[in-house]
Amino acid sequence: MARAALSATAVVDVALRLVDEEGPAAATLAAVASRAGVATPSLYKHVRNLAELRALMSVRIMGELAERIGAAVLGRSADEAVRALMTAWRDYALAHPHRYSALIQAPEPLVAQAGERLVDIVLAALRAYGLTDADAVHAVRCVRAAMHGFALLEAANAFQRPEQLDETYELLVHMVISGLRTPPHRT
Repeated sequence: MARAALSATAVVDVALRLVDEEGPAAATLAAVASRAGVATPSLYKHVRNLAELRALMSVRIMGELAERIGAAVLGRSADEAVRALMTAWRDYALAHPHRYSALIQAPEPLVAQAGERLVDIVLAALRAYGLTDADAVHAVRCVRAAMHGFALLEAANAFQRPEQLDETYELLVHMVISGLRTPPHRT
């Protein structure tokens, strides 16, 4: 890569290629610089440090995930939207397991802003269930936990029983939809 072509976007591109090929730990500043054909200090013109690079990578990943999920739920509502949402989330994680594992989950400001778009898409997918305010937020958290947990476990090859994972995921989708249809009784 020519030095003139190096930019924050190009640095993130290189880092994500490394992650895709070798896993999240491969995205060090030295490795990214080497792959980009520059000395490590040259990266500091484009990213402040490794933490910022990881945040920028997460912003990109969340954007990709939001694009895929947004397209999947567009024009759908209720059960059909949730099924499309959960399927698209899993499909992304399966297509990019290392990239998905590199996603920062902590509330880092850059990442949190990108995450709001994902939250808005999930909220929109759940709108037909009549959830509002805190109930909607709780539902989004539960749906995310279900999808994210399954995606991480599947990417890590943590499911060792012979039963088909597609069937397990379909059961998870069914359980989530059933739960959304039957909100908890508050005392």
